[in-house]
Amino acid sequence: MAIDFNVESPDNYEQKCLLVLLVDVSGSMSGTPIAELNRGLQEFYSDIQQDSTTANRLEVCIVEFSSTVETLVTPSLVSSFTMPQLSVKGSTKMVDGMKEAIAVVDARKAWYKSTGQPYYRPWIVLITDGAPDPGQDIEWMKNEIQSRVDAKSFHFYALGVTSADMQMLTRVSHPTTPPAMLNGLRFAEFFKWLSASMSMIANSKEGEKTNLPSPSNWMQGFQV
Repeated sequence: MAIDFNVESPDNYEQKCLLVLLVDVSGSMSGTPIAELNRGLQEFYSDIQQDSTTANRLEVCIVEFSSTVETLVTPSLVSSFTMPQLSVKGSTKMVDGMKEAIAVVDARKAWYKSTGQPYYRPWIVLITDGAPDPGQDIEWMKNEIQSRVDAKSFHFYALGVTSADMQMLTRVSHPTTPPAMLNGLRFAEFFKWLSASMSMIANSKEGEKTNLPSPSNWMQGFQV
């Protein structure tokens, strides 16, 4: 269900950059994967506080999916939330999670417009170690992501962990941003890259081309 942001007032009128982290917390993430994911998230949280421009512009949202979908952190500046500790449970309602992430993006963009806040194109970053549950509508997910990316509604990036179905992630991803397989469980390195990338975007000027840092230290290789 989409969140109603109309009761909220802006903290500032800086140009906003929305990042939705769509994370898999199904049972297969138990043990080392969820521990490393939590460690990486905490380091990311620490890193994005270091630059004042990023802290005033980057809004983070965390949506987790398992047998259910829950928005753990609604879009917030780093000063307005505490990074949660994720725990594993259940199965993999990935498509339902994607529907929630898109609903959050749409609602937040509408709120930016209604409150006069400029914004960069939002990012949705999917992190998963498996495949969706049977019956999840992968064709809908593929069509929605690819048409929305074409329409410049948001950027979509998929990160596969351990046993992730990279063929499925390639199918749903836009051809210009194919998924990447994490090299081992190097979540800390991935989130270092993500925080550096978000900081570069948040510090850029509108319409300016941004060359993001190389992901080579965490990425096993693009899957195409």
